[in-house]
Amino acid sequence: MQFSIEQVTVDQKEILRNLLEKYNYEFSQYDGADINDLGLYGYSYLDNYWTEKGRWAFFLKADGKLAGFAMVNDYPEAGDPLDYCMSEFFVMYKYRRCGLGTWAAYELFRRFPGLWQLKRTPRNESSVVFWDKVVSGFTGGNFKLESRADIAYDDGTPADLFTFRTDR
Repeated sequence: MQFSIEQVTVDQKEILRNLLEKYNYEFSQYDGADINDLGLYGYSYLDNYWTEKGRWAFFLKADGKLAGFAMVNDYPEAGDPLDYCMSEFFVMYKYRRCGLGTWAAYELFRRFPGLWQLKRTPRNESSVVFWDKVVSGFTGGNFKLESRADIAYDDGTPADLFTFRTDR
């Protein structure tokens, strides 16, 4: 399978918005989010990816087909200094466990060298396994992982926060 990453253009914003709905629906099992009066989850910061510096959105593709997305920004999850944050990362079910997610994460870490933060919920067990493997593999085990109540999810679950460098 051939993988690629393509930066999302403003003309493709609605495609990303549609994928974010699928992502937020899936994530609602962990954060308990409700839909709005229009039957949507929404994503408050979507427009900012084309109106502010320090935000990048990418489509993940497998054999030329849309397979997910990744969103990177330079806004810290916690007050700690950083260069980049993986704000959102989604691989559709059909394309999981084929190597796309690991490939895409590694590719983004290479494209954006520096100090990273990555937040995950410990309630999403498959995400825990995935990010443990990816961050450990990319950094050779040189990372910090801590449970952070100060950046807890809406349900009160403390977030897991990775901090690591990608420019070594």
